[in-house]
Amino acid sequence: MTATRPPGPLRVAVIGLSGSGKSTCAGYIREWAAGRRLTVSRVPLARPLYQLQRQVYAAAGVPLADGAQDQVLLEQLATQLRRINRRSLADDFLARAREAAGRGSDVIVNDDLRDPWTDAPALRAEGFRVLRISCREDVRRSRLARRGDLTRADGSTADLDRIEPDAVLDNSGSDRSGYRHDVCTLMEGWL
Repeated sequence: MTATRPPGPLRVAVIGLSGSGKSTCAGYIREWAAGRRLTVSRVPLARPLYQLQRQVYAAAGVPLADGAQDQVLLEQLATQLRRINRRSLADDFLARAREAAGRGSDVIVNDDLRDPWTDAPALRAEGFRVLRISCREDVRRSRLARRGDLTRADGSTADLDRIEPDAVLDNSGSDRSGYRHDVCTLMEGWL
């Protein structure tokens, strides 16, 4: 489903299951862009969810480490925000992505798109290309076991296959340099 690149920054949404290597991919995109003297903005769609998670933990009187994810809570927060306003996360994200473009970012990266019904079409309408990261299940589970997530939940990715990617990269191997090369090669083609 490769689309013609719209004017302005290169917009990339990296999707995949938890532990597949989305954040690593976003880091490689940043490295690739720096090597070309391009500026990058990482714009998380779930920023409001992380802010709410912090508030919930504070209200509960429980400390929350930076970057910690209570995925069960985050899924519930997303469900409730979408119940109240289906476009709440997408609209918040698009405002921040447009702000990044207005500041002159050459590349805008998102690595937490999960919703195929509202969020994915909204990102597509803004010219985002979708890169799916796949990974063997045993490798993914091993990576997840090493992470410090407070809870794990895959409910929010149940419909991930409904988001049609423009490209798919496999990150099942332990060779980081090969994965980095694949990401950079793809970005060169998309630039």
